[in-house]
Amino acid sequence: MPKPKWVRPAADDKTGVEFRIHATIRMLLPAGKRKEALIIIGSMIERIKLEEGCISCRLYQDVLEKRALMLEEMWTGETALHQHLRSADFRNVLLVVEMASEPPEIRFDRISSSTGINTIVGVRGETDGSRSDSGPSPL
Repeated sequence: MPKPKWVRPAADDKTGVEFRIHATIRMLLPAGKRKEALIIIGSMIERIKLEEGCISCRLYQDVLEKRALMLEEMWTGETALHQHLRSADFRNVLLVVEMASEPPEIRFDRISSSTGINTIVGVRGETDGSRSDSGPSPL
């Protein structure tokens, strides 16, 4: 399994604590506006990824609620996020948000640390593909 890419978080100017910003916008769109929203946001994804400080940018559609779209972005820190929030591309994101049939869920989470597969291995007690208990393997 390839190792995940790690981007060092930026330091917060006020506290000196290093963190990344995980930004999400989840919105419910009327059926007639969903295709337009996908075109608008979809056309910006690659440009946003090229912005300084962008770690990732993805657009998801909920499999159970077809009207739901979620834009997910990861930023190296607050400075990069703020620059993005002032951009023309983000203004277009806000235009899509205005199409929503209900108020969107908007979150900006500060992440000071993350773990990966090692957490699963540690909790499950697995080493080198073997299990520490003799129970059946989950699907």
